[in-house]
Amino acid sequence: MTSAPRPERALVVVAHPDDADFGAAGTIAGWTDAGTVVTYLVVTAGEAGGFDDTPRDEMPVLRRREQELAAKEVGVTDVRWLTGYGDGEVEPTLALVRDVSRVIRQVRPQLVLTASPDRWWDRLPASHPDHMAVGEATTRAVYPAARNAFAHPELLQAEGLQPWTVPQMWLMAHPEPGIAVDITDTFERKLAALRQHVSQTAHLGGGLEQRLRQWGGAVAAAHGLPAGRLAEAFRVVRIP
Repeated sequence: MTSAPRPERALVVVAHPDDADFGAAGTIAGWTDAGTVVTYLVVTAGEAGGFDDTPRDEMPVLRRREQELAAKEVGVTDVRWLTGYGDGEVEPTLALVRDVSRVIRQVRPQLVLTASPDRWWDRLPASHPDHMAVGEATTRAVYPAARNAFAHPELLQAEGLQPWTVPQMWLMAHPEPGIAVDITDTFERKLAALRQHVSQTAHLGGGLEQRLRQWGGAVAAAHGLPAGRLAEAFRVVRIP
């Protein structure tokens, strides 16, 4: 598709700061340009990331600041963070399902975008275990937990959060994507967002843009877009 459908509200659930930007920033910029209100939910602080000698105890604060600056590059101002989930240690626990369900009920999105819970064997680094765990927990939150008044009853009884039915999910880094979104016109904003993640991308220098263009061009070509276009790909799951 040359452009993405425009939900009124979208929730993006990721494991680490920068996951949303690598996987979907061009698409997200298109949504916010059209008036979609996008919320990010980041599960970990990304403390295990980085390529320099930044002290580990400084990394969470640094990466949080980087993510919030990156979000602004694509029109996102609502960035939420979970606590208690370590970078490299995420599992799809009931606690994580509950925490994601809480935010779904708060935001009430028409679309949830998250990482694929299915491993992509042809591009294994895209299937970081934390990504897959967050994708699995988010899938369980979308169906059935967030829509079921009797699942995690404390969300309704103690917090007053009514159930919410999410009609569709979009999965990043799925081994069998179904759609490609043309991001040629928003590519520069995706690049700007990723450059805000200095601790993760500065070592690439000018190679960051080259790498992103290669990825985006390959996705566009694989999905039949004209030469010179750039794209991001997703698996779309529609939930009755």
